Amino acid sequence: MTSRPILVTGATGKSGRRVVAMLRARGLPVRAASRTGEHPFDWNDPGTWDAALDGVHAVHIVQLGGSRLVRPFLDRAVRHGVRRVVLASGRGIDDPDYIRGADEVRAAALDSEAAVRDSGLEWTITRPGWFAQTFTEGIYADAVRAGELRLPAGDGAACFLDAEDVAAVVVAVLTGGGHARRTYELSGPEPLTLAEAAAILSDAAGRTIRYVPLSRGQYVADLVRQGMPAPQAEALAEAADALRRRTDAHVAGGVQRALGRPPHTFAQAVREAFPSRP
Repeated sequence: MTSRPILVTGATGKSGRRVVAMLRARGLPVRAASRTGEHPFDWNDPGTWDAALDGVHAVHIVQLGGSRLVRPFLDRAVRHGVRRVVLASGRGIDDPDYIRGADEVRAAALDSEAAVRDSGLEWTITRPGWFAQTFTEGIYADAVRAGELRLPAGDGAACFLDAEDVAAVVVAVLTGGGHARRTYELSGPEPLTLAEAAAILSDAAGRTIRYVPLSRGQYVADLVRQGMPAPQAEALAEAADALRRRTDAHVAGGVQRALGRPPHTFAQAVREAFPSRP
């Protein structure tokens, strides 16, 4: 390994902050970049790109959803002497039915993947699915704290993925060999319905957390009553509909391939959110 730093964009996000922590635990130099973090970086301000890339030998890219900025960023990375790039993409981006109505975001993500493959750098792409931490740090965390998951997901299921596993894969790719020109589809070890996930969350939290299936109309109306703009409420409903349709219910082998071990279970993934429990 070189002594030149590793650039981690999106360094304050679910996976990004874990990547930073794991790299630093190994004693490696890291440049943690984000709009509000320790190293200023803004995808929408190319004036921040050069300082982030200066002297860097490897980059973890967490792209700005719906944008086509990865290609010009990589052009600049090449000029700065970057050698290795890991792109965080997403499961289902090559499936128009994975999350319906997200054509622009999907097309932009596909362009980012193509840009990485065309860059001439040593590249790897990760495609994580639904994070288990969606229930403890993300969009459903408030509902979990309130004790009731009210979603239009029916009896749908997903292979919820531990963000720690995502970060571990990224760190392995950034620091080791044998991962070049690979695309890792990442998932948890088994599909869970939301009722099953709620039961596991209840056990972890030591209190009851219920899953209440709603119709799409009920869900959108609930969010609008709480003050959310209707377009945003509809987007969240569409994401939940992907759960209902089980588009992320198939197990992927990327964690095993990259790390040589199975992915963490949902119970293991959410345990860190309830440290007072045994």
